[in-house]
Amino acid sequence: MSSPQVELVTVTVDGREIRVPKGTGMVESALAAGIEIPVFCYEPRLGPPVGACRMCLCEVEGMPKLQAACTLTAQDGLELRTAQTSPKAAEGQQAVLEFILLNHPLDCPDCDKGGECPLQDLTFRWGPANTRMHFPKRTFEKPIPISPTIALDRERCILCYRCTRFSEGVSEDLQLVAAHRGAQSIITTFGDEPYRAHFSGNVTELCPVGALLPSTYRFRARPWEIDNTPTVCGLCPVGCNTWATTREGKVQRILSRNHPEVDDGWLCDKGRFTFDHLRAEDRLREPFLRVRRRGFEPVAYDEAVRETVRGLREAGGSVAVAFSGGETVEQASALARLVRQGLGGDIAILPDDLDPAVDAFRAPLSAIRDAEVCLVLGDEPVIERAPIVDLWLRAARRAGAEVITVGPAGTVSAPPGSAAATCADLVSDGGSEELRDAARRLREASRVAIVWSGDDHDRGRRAVTLAASLGLGEGSGLYVLPRSPNGRGVAQAWHEAGEGRGTDPDGTEELGALVVSGDEAAYDPRVAALAERARFVLVTSMFTGDHTLWAHVVAPGTSYLERDGTVVNLEGRAQRQRRVVDPPHLDELEFLARVGAELGLPIAPWAGEASVSDRAELTARASLDAPPEFASVPSRNGAGPGLELLVYRPLFSGPGVERIEPLAFQRPAPEIELAHADAQARGIATGDAVTLGANGSSRALRASVSRKLRPGVARIAAEHARGLGSHVEVTKA
Repeated sequence: MSSPQVELVTVTVDGREIRVPKGTGMVESALAAGIEIPVFCYEPRLGPPVGACRMCLCEVEGMPKLQAACTLTAQDGLELRTAQTSPKAAEGQQAVLEFILLNHPLDCPDCDKGGECPLQDLTFRWGPANTRMHFPKRTFEKPIPISPTIALDRERCILCYRCTRFSEGVSEDLQLVAAHRGAQSIITTFGDEPYRAHFSGNVTELCPVGALLPSTYRFRARPWEIDNTPTVCGLCPVGCNTWATTREGKVQRILSRNHPEVDDGWLCDKGRFTFDHLRAEDRLREPFLRVRRRGFEPVAYDEAVRETVRGLREAGGSVAVAFSGGETVEQASALARLVRQGLGGDIAILPDDLDPAVDAFRAPLSAIRDAEVCLVLGDEPVIERAPIVDLWLRAARRAGAEVITVGPAGTVSAPPGSAAATCADLVSDGGSEELRDAARRLREASRVAIVWSGDDHDRGRRAVTLAASLGLGEGSGLYVLPRSPNGRGVAQAWHEAGEGRGTDPDGTEELGALVVSGDEAAYDPRVAALAERARFVLVTSMFTGDHTLWAHVVAPGTSYLERDGTVVNLEGRAQRQRRVVDPPHLDELEFLARVGAELGLPIAPWAGEASVSDRAELTARASLDAPPEFASVPSRNGAGPGLELLVYRPLFSGPGVERIEPLAFQRPAPEIELAHADAQARGIATGDAVTLGANGSSRALRASVSRKLRPGVARIAAEHARGLGSHVEVTKA
């Protein structure tokens, strides 16, 4: 498909003629000429400019009054003069700054924004040298904790409306609003409720002054005593680019580092605020060894290595490894070589083992925003699995795309576990009339985005078959969302260390040894089953838990902020993860290298063959020949008494989040989501106490009624579903 012809126009900025595409904003046009126009409210990612702050006032030839440059677009023959050449524009900008500073407190030495504040910088560069105002400034109560993670200082607010525009037009949570009018206008939360949203922390970066600041960073550091390290978030499969701020060897905050194809400069609250788990009091800081009748006791690394080597040697080649999916490619490669090449083991539990054929339809995440039709499959809410993908879907909808969601709470209702059957219907033009209509719109669109959010068996291959049948072309993309942050890179490292996938963890025979890599590996129920059969268990973990109780040797683990290596996001994009701070002990790679040296196997990534990070492509584009047949793919029939229970794992879960007190309010409430029809039949309303009956026991929760959820299905967070079966009886308490 040929690109449309771009019309170029000639504009003049401060006497410099430049040619830019017609419709380009004049702020960007001036930058193309090497001229800066100062702004406060202007932020292209927030949508159309609003011209609220007036900081960008410029003189336009033929217009009697000064104009806000951010609201102007490039038109042929337009002549614009900024404050650098126009005395009239300079006077206007000085007046704007004088007005903004009228009631703004002069507390820069105390303000956490001081030293990296746009208002401070622009006042020095463009503002008046002296003030004419000598009267008491307006004051407010301060700071106001609008959430446990964000503090609001209304005295500093300049009403640029960046925060409210983000809440309304990007995250669409509608929780930050401007109240009152005129000089009495203030920023507040809707109904004075806490700001509880997945992306609330972004407003602290958008704020051009110190009005909205992260509570977790207040009074912790100053700009001249910190270091910012570029890295990649390791808490979900998106792979957002970040800056990690450190002071005296400790992480103090996480900021977004705009990658326009991956995250567009946004960051979820889990990625922004979970760094403090590095300093958790119950963190493991030394190896532990199981001692009969006395539980565990700390030991030196030399002894932990000796016991590990002994246990692995005595396994006699019967070795399995359970990955968490949070390891770097280098770490996973070292462990895979140790198990497959050094010990002869061939069993692995991989959280995400996607068919590499998905790379045939690889596209940057930003392609979702530009799609004409987006198809979302799977039972898991996208926002809980890969939150930034949800923002891209919202951006696509705002741009005019049709977003079709197929699932228990989708625009096209489908029973749980039916994503594979839905694919079959879309390929064969079968199923309901809604699905046939969706298939027609997908085939007619020139740019399509398919997002699969679920753990359905062989979902990668099924998604590829659907994409191939739709004939996805340039500008289209297929996104199968892994459960773990680096599941794709880990699976590829395991495959390359041996001959493909290896042996599935089936059977009931005794297992010689099991290696559990990371805290997150314990979420897979298969790991506990293998641990019961293993004669020796090695666990690497940051914290104690049920999984460490299985272990014979526990080696302390590290956070993604303490590792240096390669990670692969859900697109298949390899990115560099940098070590921000040193761990208080050996990292997993160094521990494995010691074990490998004792076994006579050099497994460090710099030894032997090149590591995966040295390759330009991490996965080969697989052939699309002989796609699997879909005709016989069944969906779950939902048979059973009561309501079918749909369990999802929330974003704000995991050992790291559990140790961050300010994030406690973000964790899912003890409630069960019911379809409106089911709640009405039982006389239940939102907020009512309900009793869940399952497996001969009962549990008390609150009800949340949804008009989107499919009747016959109840949805619940995994941490509140322990001990419940596949179906529950729900009654009003």
